Amino acid sequence: MKSIHILMFASIALTAPTISHAQVAGSTLVGVSVTEMRDVSKGWSAKRQIMGQPVYNDKDDRVRSIDDIIIAPDKAVSYAIINAGGFLGLAKHDVAVSVSQFKLVDNKLVLAGATKEALRASPPFEYAK
Repeated sequence: MKSIHILMFASIALTAPTISHAQVAGSTLVGVSVTEMRDVSKGWSAKRQIMGQPVYNDKDDRVRSIDDIIIAPDKAVSYAIINAGGFLGLAKHDVAVSVSQFKLVDNKLVLAGATKEALRASPPFEYAK
């Protein structure tokens, strides 16, 4: 009888570490593991660190700000949407800019060679309907 209790205790002790991972609904993992959480917490928050942030050119002039981020189907951040304004700044004129064109300089998003006029002259971006 004692050996059965020891065997049951040992099996529970050995399976407990596998049970304490992220929650599972059916066979789908819900949430992230502790290891993944460390990586996630080191990333950028689109809401806190990118959306609404000013965009500067290489002359340190503020040209516009980030209105949206486009995530490609392969889950990569591909484009930033900048409102370039319209006539007298009244009309909305969104412009898509590849994120590879941005540089982070002294915690500022820099788009080399950008001006308000150049952004307004860019083809407008329209969301798919």
